[in-house]
Amino acid sequence: MQETSGVSRRAVLGGAAATGAMAALGTAGTARAAETAGTAGTPGRPTGQTSMVKQPFDAYPTVRVGVIGIGNRGSGMADGWAAVPGCVVRAVCDVRAPRAKAKADRLEADGKPRPLEFGGSPDAYKEMLKRDDIDLVYIATPWEFHYEQGKAAMLAGKHVLVELPIATELDELWDLVNTSERTRRHLLLSENVSYGRNELAMLRMAHDGVFGDITNGHGGYLHDLRELLFSTTYYTDSWRRLWHTRSTASFYPMHGLAPIAAAMDINRGDRMVTLRATATEPKGLADYRARFVPEGHPAWKETYVNGDLVTCLIDTADGRIIRAEHDVSSPRPYSRINTIAGSRGIFEDYAGPAPTGGRVYVEPDHGGHSWRDFKAMRDEYDHWLWKKIGDDAANNGGHGGMDYVLQWRTVQCMRAGLVPDMDVYDAAVWCSPVPLSVMSLENKGRPVQVPDFTRGSWVNIRLGLDTRESDMPSVP
Repeated sequence: MQETSGVSRRAVLGGAAATGAMAALGTAGTARAAETAGTAGTPGRPTGQTSMVKQPFDAYPTVRVGVIGIGNRGSGMADGWAAVPGCVVRAVCDVRAPRAKAKADRLEADGKPRPLEFGGSPDAYKEMLKRDDIDLVYIATPWEFHYEQGKAAMLAGKHVLVELPIATELDELWDLVNTSERTRRHLLLSENVSYGRNELAMLRMAHDGVFGDITNGHGGYLHDLRELLFSTTYYTDSWRRLWHTRSTASFYPMHGLAPIAAAMDINRGDRMVTLRATATEPKGLADYRARFVPEGHPAWKETYVNGDLVTCLIDTADGRIIRAEHDVSSPRPYSRINTIAGSRGIFEDYAGPAPTGGRVYVEPDHGGHSWRDFKAMRDEYDHWLWKKIGDDAANNGGHGGMDYVLQWRTVQCMRAGLVPDMDVYDAAVWCSPVPLSVMSLENKGRPVQVPDFTRGSWVNIRLGLDTRESDMPSVP
């Protein structure tokens, strides 16, 4: 990591010089925190609230999960929760009651405890939230419901894990931060990619100084979803396609943005300061519809306004630049870009046919203007989570095992009473490009301020995804 006032991340996080380093950082941190004071869009903390930074979970002998949304994503993740040691799916809920019943039937048939069923109306989840035997609520509904359901779960005394994004408006993001601070319940983004094997190795390399001083990074979500978007069965009521008729925005950049932000210590020594967005013309969905969608399909009544490629350029307080992209309507192979570069090297993911998909070039080990395969360095910097549960992840988790690693680690943190790797402030800033890109595009791409959701705590270097190895508590 880039040094802050001559203080390395390694020293601050437990090295022999930690005491002196913290003293030095304190002086510098006070000055840097003052940069945030009065920043546009960053309101003061309401009276009676305190920060959730470094707030550990209470220790739960068993984590009892309630799942809201049993569609494609929620159904698969319910199986993952049921597979984690010390975790049980206590309840399942879907507006379509047969889905909840089918999931309960499936879990029971697999030898798991049968969960309670809720469903049949849009408010059915509120009945589920009245239960006092649910510790964690996992939300996998369409984006437009995430804010309301996440807030309601915290007010009901539950911790919450929400699929991307946690909200789509700035005032909603702030309200979730304030509700978390007020209720002392964690609201976390279900950012599975942050637990990807390459992403975690990249994080460790960045923090170990392999790339020198980090100067820039790129990430995004480039996924040709056209066939699924026009499917009549995949996205319930076509909710995801309809977003493309409502707004021009970077709807879903978090899968690529979050790992880059973590490697740059956003909210842990640096912060996102400004964002400016660009968008190409919306061509992809209309072109696909013309070629493949039959007449009479509801999509023929729609006008698509969101650009095919929406790019956000984000400046950080330490002078770094992040490029975050979103494109789900163009023909292309899948990529999250996942690139980070500094004064001594660069890593690029999705770059070639090698098994890891990544390539790297770092001085002084490499030369001759030639990329090297990522495998050797990934093995060297492999995160302890993948060493410990990588085989289980391969057997139980979707998306290459990332889902299971996320779920296993979340349950471990709750059962052991640990500080979560990601917090509500990370969730808010990673999702902020959704509304901020709208604001920038409405102003011809001019920069807009990124709020400091930590209200000054971003200056303090602290652990995040770069945790130290620990065990899952034994199952009672």
